[in-house]
Amino acid sequence: MDRLPARINIVTLGVSDLAASRAFYGRLGFEEAEMSTDTVAFFQLGNVVFGLFPADELAKDASVAPRPAVAGATSLAINCETEDEVDAAMAFAKSAGATVAKSAQKVFWGGYSGYFADPDGHLWEIAYNPFAPLGPDGLMMLTAKSAATP
Repeated sequence: MDRLPARINIVTLGVSDLAASRAFYGRLGFEEAEMSTDTVAFFQLGNVVFGLFPADELAKDASVAPRPAVAGATSLAINCETEDEVDAAMAFAKSAGATVAKSAQKVFWGGYSGYFADPDGHLWEIAYNPFAPLGPDGLMMLTAKSAATP
């Protein structure tokens, strides 16, 4: 193998209370997959599977020492087609129990975005990016830099 496959299949968050996180993401409208168990939850989000796993068990599975989450060190993002859709998504997340970290607003890079946090403080960005339109499937498709581009 000369490189890793360029894809992400699963994103798993380590959570402090699986039941509370499972309920929160259910309120967001994420539908739990049949392969979920009492100890892990999975949701199909487009081309990516989203997982929730107790943080101490995730550390144990990876053979690393458990450590507290660092707020702001990572974010997940959902891109929308308009600023109004961003506002609606942020309002919906708040109604589902999310904590608004940053209200949606025009941002320095020319788009419009806001952030909310889940029960463990994991950040989600809701954004409209006029420079990266979404395909009919709702996915962002980026063009790779050429090998000659530094």
